[in-house]
Amino acid sequence: MKYFHEKIEAKWQQYWAKNQTFAASNQSDKPKYYVLDMFPYPSGAGLHVGHPLGYIASDIVARYKRHQGFNVLHPQGYDSFGLPAEQYAIQTGQHPADTTRMNIEGGVDKSGNVIQGYRNQLDKIGFSFDWSREVRTSNADYYKHTQWIFIQLFESWYNKTTDKAESICTLMQEFEKNGNTQVNAVCDDNITSFSAAEWNAFSSVQQQKILLQYRLTYLAETEVNWCAALGTVLANDEIVNGVSERGGHPVVRKKMTQWSMRISAYAERLLQGLNDIDWSESIKESQRNWIGKSVGATVKFQVSGSKFQVEVFTTRPDTIFGVTFMTLAPEHELVSQITTPEQKAAVEAYVEATTKRSERERMADVKTISGVFTGAYAEHPFTKEPIPVWIGDYVLAGYGTGAVMAVPCGDERDYAFANFFKGTHGMPEIKNIFNQDISEAAYGEKGGFELVNSDFLNGLDYKNGTKKAIEALEEIGAGNAKVNYRLRDAVFSRQRYWGEPFPVYYVNGLPQMIDKKHLPIVLPEVEKYLPTEDGQPPLGNATVWAWDSVQCSVVSNQLIDNVNIFPLELNTMPGWAGSSWYWMRYMDAQNENEFASEEALKYWESVDLYIGGSEHATGHLLYSRFWNKFLKDRGYAPTEEPFKKLINQGMILGMSAIIRKLDIVTLESDSNSFENITIELNKAILFTRNSIENNFDNFLKHLLSLSNLENKDYFLNNKNDITIDHSESKPYNIPVDCVDIKGELIFDKFKKWDMYNSFFGNSEILNIENFIVDQEVEKMSKSKYNVVSPDDICNEYGADTLRLYEMFLGPLEQSKPWNTAGITGVSGFLKKLWRLYFDDNGSVIINDEPTAEMYKSLHKTIKKVTEDIENFSFNTSVSQFMICVNELQQLKCNHRAILEPLAILVSPYAPHIAEELWSALGHEGSIATVAFPKFEEKYLVESEKEYPVSFNGKMRFTIKLPLDLTAAQIEEIVMADERTQAQLQGRTPNKVIIVPGKIINLVG
Repeated sequence: MKYFHEKIEAKWQQYWAKNQTFAASNQSDKPKYYVLDMFPYPSGAGLHVGHPLGYIASDIVARYKRHQGFNVLHPQGYDSFGLPAEQYAIQTGQHPADTTRMNIEGGVDKSGNVIQGYRNQLDKIGFSFDWSREVRTSNADYYKHTQWIFIQLFESWYNKTTDKAESICTLMQEFEKNGNTQVNAVCDDNITSFSAAEWNAFSSVQQQKILLQYRLTYLAETEVNWCAALGTVLANDEIVNGVSERGGHPVVRKKMTQWSMRISAYAERLLQGLNDIDWSESIKESQRNWIGKSVGATVKFQVSGSKFQVEVFTTRPDTIFGVTFMTLAPEHELVSQITTPEQKAAVEAYVEATTKRSERERMADVKTISGVFTGAYAEHPFTKEPIPVWIGDYVLAGYGTGAVMAVPCGDERDYAFANFFKGTHGMPEIKNIFNQDISEAAYGEKGGFELVNSDFLNGLDYKNGTKKAIEALEEIGAGNAKVNYRLRDAVFSRQRYWGEPFPVYYVNGLPQMIDKKHLPIVLPEVEKYLPTEDGQPPLGNATVWAWDSVQCSVVSNQLIDNVNIFPLELNTMPGWAGSSWYWMRYMDAQNENEFASEEALKYWESVDLYIGGSEHATGHLLYSRFWNKFLKDRGYAPTEEPFKKLINQGMILGMSAIIRKLDIVTLESDSNSFENITIELNKAILFTRNSIENNFDNFLKHLLSLSNLENKDYFLNNKNDITIDHSESKPYNIPVDCVDIKGELIFDKFKKWDMYNSFFGNSEILNIENFIVDQEVEKMSKSKYNVVSPDDICNEYGADTLRLYEMFLGPLEQSKPWNTAGITGVSGFLKKLWRLYFDDNGSVIINDEPTAEMYKSLHKTIKKVTEDIENFSFNTSVSQFMICVNELQQLKCNHRAILEPLAILVSPYAPHIAEELWSALGHEGSIATVAFPKFEEKYLVESEKEYPVSFNGKMRFTIKLPLDLTAAQIEEIVMADERTQAQLQGRTPNKVIIVPGKIINLVG
């Protein structure tokens, strides 16, 4: 009876679906365990073998926990809103909802492309997902709850006294009774004070405007990353090297009125919460750095001859007397107000240039020094000396106050800036306030110095100087102690179509929330997904996008009268909106009235194990923690943190195939027999490094044949003196299936590639024998043509083979290269496992009592696999399975008492074959919840020892003896053995060395 993975896997996948084998209950006497994957974005490209890596690991844990008696929630869904689907819609004219659905469910799209469908691919790998809880963030029955959470944020403020979010109603009550002078809130800067009487006398419009300054989500003019090509704002983590991650388009900084969220209110709680969760230290450190807590003081500098003040935050108030100049961020609102007429042109040109650089680029670029003097001066708060005010792009508007007091003697960047502009107008000599030499570099240490040239701070160290400086600043009203965070409020608006609509309409320009009972506000149909001609977001193209406040419905724009019918918000929410709470929806996915019931939330609490990519450290993982803490504050979430344990899986890398295209080449002489000669080829040539290194003669001959050089024979005859500079060549990735297992190009297949004519139609392949391509290990990507489909592997080798092989490649957290050639070993292992249970005629299971060696092999495996799963070391489990099967095969083990627990052990890793083996053993139903085997130490306790028997240090034979024998008893048995007598040939050994349990050695 042979092992046919196709039939077995299809059979059990159908069984699981029909019987809802993995459906979790919200009411159970079992302990709960919630294991979650970061849900995928369903692109048309489908899955490659790198995508399932984390899913396989989480599935092993989920299955193992079911075997252990847990009620396991292991759901899956789709993060289906986002920019890629919108861009595809723009390119093809298809609705994003249609392409998204096709990408999930599979089929043939309107362009005739065959789409595999994520659901089909995931099912084929045999994951134990509870599909009854599937979510799609772009479905209205999901995003109506996202809209509801947005409304809750709008209706909340952050009370710093209670250190949590509260209903905006409590703030309004405080205003009505006492005004705002005693309110301790996270709010906008420069809040105007008012009394209770004044508040109560304000108009409704005035009150709404004031409340906007306190709400946790609010409208404000904000510096954003604007990508004109994509027609939208981008988050910092959507920008790479100053251009958009998607498409590589230019990004500039500009001010726009946007919805923002006060994630900054939670900065300290986000920081402290890291101490309570089991995440990798690298992820925690990324979040700590992103939050960026600093302790110091704010200092106010009066701008000379004006009403303006420059406020700075500094972590070194002890250096206040070392301030040599000040630097504002180019975007700082004071720049245009304090710049002198003489400096206006230079300042405006610099500000314009800065908009083309992203904040990340400016932060990372520590080498480039640039700036412009504004012409203005500020007064030192103590000495009243004039301090020149500059602008420089190393200062960011969103960090601190967007201004720094530059102390070059104590800061390397200020030091470099001062020296770069030394001697120019507006840059005085550096003031040194340390009893240290700064002639070569700034002194940035916080110890080992005394302050000098610092008036009342002279002779003090960092700690005492800081304390005294803050006291003095507070005494004269020029500053105060402060804790600052780098974390800034998150911009929440996107000028996109394919995102959650805001449940917001505008009355007299002020936002109004739509009542929960009228949600969802469904994304409207539009003809164009690009911004409108007058620059409005794509929803500006909608013709039915107004709110009737009487009928409480969306109506035609033509009916807007700003009396009863008002315009709706045109922006949509960002991609991270739906992903910031989805794990809670899984807890109660069919609930039509609430995002999840109180009972479901209380039962599941939080995610026990979360597996996903480290690239989300400062995006999704931070926003998720923020929303979870907010929902906890408002009584909707049961826990402070959403994810107890987080594991970041590594990447599976692909082996890329690369060839090069050459139009221009330079011949260089090693012996100076001729000057370098640059050749423009009359036809582009395709080659590889290998083709030069291994076939230089042919390469040179072919190169010369395509050139207009005279006396070609001269170069061929002097080829040993020639080197070829091919640095002008351009590399091209080609499909890996155009290359055989030896790395040799398959010419016929290569020429049939659909991109061949586009890339190489006017080129000539260097016609040499064994054209070996260049190969590099890179990220698996459709753009690099190195993608391996899991469908192909499942079809040829089976899903169980794929699952085992991906785990076998190495530790989960590490990146590792994919090599399809290596999968045959795992495939062979499964066939070996099968043959323990079956021969050609059927089952070979016997009910005989196993031997001690059989029990030993089994329990070694139970111990190892249990420890490995608990420690997430899945690769070593696969090795142990192989060892165990080999041992049992050698022991001719077909014993039920061994093979039944072995099938359960294998089940989390290779569930299909395990189910079939369990059925063949005579059991009904699924193996999925059968109790996991328990390790018993007694089977590993050795009662016998196989001793090597050596003569003068050379082992001649082995003898198996009980371990409880004394040295004398061992000697007696060994000396009587006929093999010993044959070795001694009548001699008596000079010495017999015996160490019980270890060695036997006869000397002389």
